[in-house]
Amino acid sequence: MVKSKKNKELEVAFLGGVGEIGKNMTAICYANDILIVDCGSTFPSMDDTPGIDLIVPDFTFVKENLDKIKGIVITHGHEDHIGGIPYLLAECGNIPIYGSSLAMALIKHKLTERKMNMPKLNVVKGGDKKNIGVFSVEFINVTHSILGAFALSITTPAGVIFHTGDYKIDFTPVDGESIDLGRIADIGNSGVTLMLGESTNIEKKGTTISEKEVGVTLEKIIQTNTDKRIIIATFASNVNRVQQIISICEKAGRQVAFDGRSMVNISEMAKKLGMLEYKDNTVISIEEIKSVQPNKLCIISTGSQGEPMSALTRMANGEDKEVVIGEQDVVAISSQPIPGNEKAVYTLINKLYRRGAKVLYGSLEQLHVSGHACQDELKLMLSLVKPKYFIPVHGEFRHLKKHEELAISMGIPKENIRLVDIGNRVVVKKKSIQLGQSVEAGEVYVDGDSNVDSLVLRDRKQLSTDGVVIILLNINVENRQLASVDILSRGVVFDDDFLESLKALAEDTFETSSYKNESDRGGLKNNLKRKISRVILNKLRQRPMVLPLLIEQIKEDKDEE
Repeated sequence: MVKSKKNKELEVAFLGGVGEIGKNMTAICYANDILIVDCGSTFPSMDDTPGIDLIVPDFTFVKENLDKIKGIVITHGHEDHIGGIPYLLAECGNIPIYGSSLAMALIKHKLTERKMNMPKLNVVKGGDKKNIGVFSVEFINVTHSILGAFALSITTPAGVIFHTGDYKIDFTPVDGESIDLGRIADIGNSGVTLMLGESTNIEKKGTTISEKEVGVTLEKIIQTNTDKRIIIATFASNVNRVQQIISICEKAGRQVAFDGRSMVNISEMAKKLGMLEYKDNTVISIEEIKSVQPNKLCIISTGSQGEPMSALTRMANGEDKEVVIGEQDVVAISSQPIPGNEKAVYTLINKLYRRGAKVLYGSLEQLHVSGHACQDELKLMLSLVKPKYFIPVHGEFRHLKKHEELAISMGIPKENIRLVDIGNRVVVKKKSIQLGQSVEAGEVYVDGDSNVDSLVLRDRKQLSTDGVVIILLNINVENRQLASVDILSRGVVFDDDFLESLKALAEDTFETSSYKNESDRGGLKNNLKRKISRVILNKLRQRPMVLPLLIEQIKEDKDEE
């Protein structure tokens, strides 16, 4: 817990988004006031988190300091920055939130779907300043792969913290809203105590390609396939890309249909907010596509990452009610696989090919550009902000380390840089930046409407890799004798001789136990589990989950009629 001190200090607690890419969440603390920056989620992997729907930060720190929380500021509306909001509010009650109109619309939609109470959602725009507790927060326009992205200049009683958010330097953005480098330079010239800088693309040299380059590729695809139906899968949140596709289709005389819940929802939000523009007859519902000639239609869908329930995956599996993939289709996947999703994406591509479609994807075409800054852009940001202290964020540890090296090459002393992990708390002083006492932090696994702990995950992994063995001991309650032993297995194979030896071991274990009360039952189960597990490991080199079950039976009196 953050304690009030006479000698007040500026502290930053990292609750997510360092040593990883995802579930970004940072707490900025001064005396009795705390400001939260972002509250994101990350998606699970089948290998590490089987059966999990979502991973969000551990909110223990927030709950322990709830009376000090003055607000949440959102850098932008991607899931890794807002996906944890409903779960935070469910545990902590309503906290005022500040962010762009699109980010606030996305958060409002999440809360409405869950029928949750609505907190105060404060819409801000680039250049706005908001006083939140002792903090004064200025929102600065940056370019990213979603509209309404901000860097944050947070003025505190102990100095200015500059948080870059996620950004790239795009001088020709589709919506014309360039990154405000002039204002960033002014802030840097006025003095920045601490900079938190995103590190995602630190390993890539040069600069990030402009989003308009993707538009050139997409226009070529649509112009050269005039006899085909076009299906383009992309991120629903990339409104600029969706706008480019729609504008190209209007020029080519094609109508557009959205497929996938998030694509439909976000496009409707963007239209209402004035972020998407198109003629009245351009967009039709997915149910209306049968009335349009295939070569006069473009479908914009979800599923660019091979997500199991997405529109494009349903098409590839032949399960979409409205879209049947065939030789008349050109499918363009306008994204790069997120690390860990490669197998799902290429499985999807293979299925689309099997159905006769022509498939275009990142390694063959310039169908995607990153929304994150490469090395030269990161250098420019550091040179403009000129921070006294620097902490790289938004990256796995190798990204943070590389960003540290880049910052040192830009003249920032190594002792003024800190590499942090989740749970670290940094104390910012006039003459130093130090690691303070850690805070409780980590990750919470969401499965449906429940939170799952690490023990459940451990059991799921064990079941998926080594299977399960169930030992059924049928016991006569009256004479406390063992009637029979049954052994069931799933995911592990025994031959008959080994199975009989396991039954004999179970019988011997029972006979040598003192089976009289509840504590003895527990001891018997533990002995069975230990002995059976050891024998299976020695024989098969496997570690299946062993579940002993005691079934107490009352012997029927055969003389009673």
